[in-house]
Amino acid sequence: MTYWGFDDKPHTGRLVVHESVTDDIVTVFKRLYGWRWPIYKMVPVDAYKGDDFDSIDADNTSAFNCRPATGSSSWSQHAYGKAIDINPRENPYIYGNGSVAHKNARRFVKRPLDEPGVINPGDRVVKAFQRLGWEWGGYWSGPRDLQHFSKGGG
Repeated sequence: MTYWGFDDKPHTGRLVVHESVTDDIVTVFKRLYGWRWPIYKMVPVDAYKGDDFDSIDADNTSAFNCRPATGSSSWSQHAYGKAIDINPRENPYIYGNGSVAHKNARRFVKRPLDEPGVINPGDRVVKAFQRLGWEWGGYWSGPRDLQHFSKGGG
C-alpha cells in the first residue's frame, strides 16, 4: 500500500488484514493518501518478531498481530486481522491515570493536538473509518487507544 511519509514522499508499506475488511482499509488509505496525511512507517509486526511494544516504539502502523487485548486474556481484534494501529507514537495508548508506556509518546497525549500524523476526536481520519463501521479507541472510557481502529469489537 502506498502512503505519504513524514518526509513528504510516497512510500510503499504492507498491512496484513482479514479479507473481510480489505476493501475498508483500501478505501480509508486511499483517502489518507489523497490528503497527504503522513504515516511514519508501515511494516508487518513480524519485523519485530510479533512484539507489539517494539513495533509501537518504532512508530509502526500495523494491523494483524496474534496477541491478547491489552490488559486482557481475550484475543485482540488484531489477532483476527480486524484492527489497525496508526502512528502509535503520535497516537498513544493512554492509561486511565494519563500515563503512557512509550516515553517517545508523552508529548502526544493531550487532544486536540495540531501535529502531523495525529488523530483527533471527530477529525477526518476518525470519520473516514466511522463511515465504514469502524470504532476508534480514542472514544473508549478509561484507557484510550488513540492509534486504534477496529471493526467488530475492541
